[in-house]
Amino acid sequence: MQLQSGSTLYNTSYAIRTPTYDGPITDVTTEYVACNGGPNPTTPSSNIINVVAGSTVQAIWRHTLTSTPSNDATYVLDPSHLGPVMAYMKKVTDATTDVGYGTGWFKISEQGLNVATQGWATTDLINNAGVQSITIPSCIANGQYLLRAELIALHAASGTQGAQLYMELSLPGAYGQSDPGILINIYTTLTTYTIPGPTPFVCGAAQSTSKSSSTSKATSTTLSSTTKTSTSVAATGTGVAAVYGQCGGQGWTGATICASGKYLCLSAMLIIVNVCHHD
Repeated sequence: MQLQSGSTLYNTSYAIRTPTYDGPITDVTTEYVACNGGPNPTTPSSNIINVVAGSTVQAIWRHTLTSTPSNDATYVLDPSHLGPVMAYMKKVTDATTDVGYGTGWFKISEQGLNVATQGWATTDLINNAGVQSITIPSCIANGQYLLRAELIALHAASGTQGAQLYMELSLPGAYGQSDPGILINIYTTLTTYTIPGPTPFVCGAAQSTSKSSSTSKATSTTLSSTTKTSTSVAATGTGVAAVYGQCGGQGWTGATICASGKYLCLSAMLIIVNVCHHD
């Protein structure tokens, strides 16, 4: 987990509340959905990164803190963890100590499903070496903010708490367990997908708390997508799938009994920034 601002690439975990465990948050109703914690304890940071309003920064995702292309074939993310990628901000008095959860969050970017290719934002993230480009709104006030990069893995999302959120509105409160972008079977050809949470904040426009409209294409066209081919072959496998593993869908020949329980997987990267404007 790293941030690049302008030409400066900061060290791994610099100004980031880094989880000490790489597992997901699976319950969107808990306070941990905002900033990790609970099952994913975080390490505090006293560092702050200065960013310019209107500039684009890059949040860099890694499978683990030590993952590299040479030692981890899935050094960005397991390619089966398909889903949307988003970013949020929250203005705070002291970004190094603020608890994070609660009101004040606003979404600043999102990317979901390209229905033409069936390519997900997480696949684009992998193809882009884990780099999530985030534009800081040009109109927001100077001061300290929490910048929250987020991805949601939907490979086990056909049951409640099946989507996996890895880290506005209030967090928790922005997502419901039965929201169409949270409770979904991605192992079929989808004709639409509703990205969880509100529509992104736009300078000069009223902030909406409504859910993002279904997308017919990915919101970013600068990254490549992969095409997913569907078939009509019936599932023939037996046995119980692993937790978070696939347990059905067109063409699936593996285990067809889903693990008991309800699973959701969210990952979030919480970055401490100070926003300023050029004179």
